Amino acid sequence: MRASDRAYSILREQILDSELPPGTVLAEVEQSTRLGVSRTPLREALSRLAAEGLVAAHSGRGLIVTAVSIDNITELFEVRQALEEQAARLAARRRDVRVFEELQAEFRRAPELLDSDDRHEYYELVGRLDAAIDVAAGNQFLVSTLDVVRTHVVRIRRLSHDNPERLREAAQEHLMIVDAIVDGSESLAAHATQLHLYRSLKNILGSLEPQATRVTV
Repeated sequence: MRASDRAYSILREQILDSELPPGTVLAEVEQSTRLGVSRTPLREALSRLAAEGLVAAHSGRGLIVTAVSIDNITELFEVRQALEEQAARLAARRRDVRVFEELQAEFRRAPELLDSDDRHEYYELVGRLDAAIDVAAGNQFLVSTLDVVRTHVVRIRRLSHDNPERLREAAQEHLMIVDAIVDGSESLAAHATQLHLYRSLKNILGSLEPQATRVTV
């Protein structure tokens, strides 16, 4: 792995996990020493993070880790809804039905995964569904834009605590999306996606309401 890729991967994960909280100054000398890379690959890594909106220039302080606010979350979901609905429509139109039939069978067993204290397998399943929809959609521009949006969704998801009841509802919603794609129903796939995102946003905002208007992750 190139030094710039390694620096990018480490910094990205630390930002998503809040090991580098919002407002953290990413000084080049300090970070290059900490990560064991020279300043040139570090700059490449920071440039990629800036393009994703995870860091931004701050007057007199260089680059800092960006914050997430409730307003940001609402705007993000507006973009996410448009992209995810279109991806679902295209997936229903162009899918390899066998791929989604396999995912359908797995999502029918999702409650068993959610009964476990370790929900890694469930989140891995959701990730495979996203990847399958991306492949089926067959639109590289749509998928590359979604990748950026999903990066910020990860930050938000880790900000709000897991709600077991909501996770079970979400699993059923994912199954509805898969069912629609298997059936080749573009309108139903888009509607199921819209419902899922509406409920997800409502849950996230509800979990953040007791906190300050501006929330850091």
